[in-house]
Amino acid sequence: MTTPPALDEPTQNFLKALASETRQQIMMLFADGTQLTVGEVADRCGLGQSTTSEQLAILRRGGLVQSSRDGKLVRYRADPTTITTRLTELQGYLACCCPPPAEPDSAST
Repeated sequence: MTTPPALDEPTQNFLKALASETRQQIMMLFADGTQLTVGEVADRCGLGQSTTSEQLAILRRGGLVQSSRDGKLVRYRADPTTITTRLTELQGYLACCCPPPAEPDSAST
């Protein structure tokens, strides 16, 4: 019997990052390519700055957002390249562990 495939740590972090409604709400702020600071995300989501910072760190670890420094400010934005990579890895994993059911053979009906 072969060992079932396991998700790698980056893909596990990707799923963990998406597991929170708060982080899902934060991700929607970046849907149109917007770049935001921690304070801007906090204001738009009604969260404290420390909570927002923690949530953004989880999203960054999961590969959903990336950050860049602009003077003293750190701006966050969606990371479409890493998101695409993680989705492809997840799709491969799901295809291995949960393949779609075989189509019924139409010749035998």
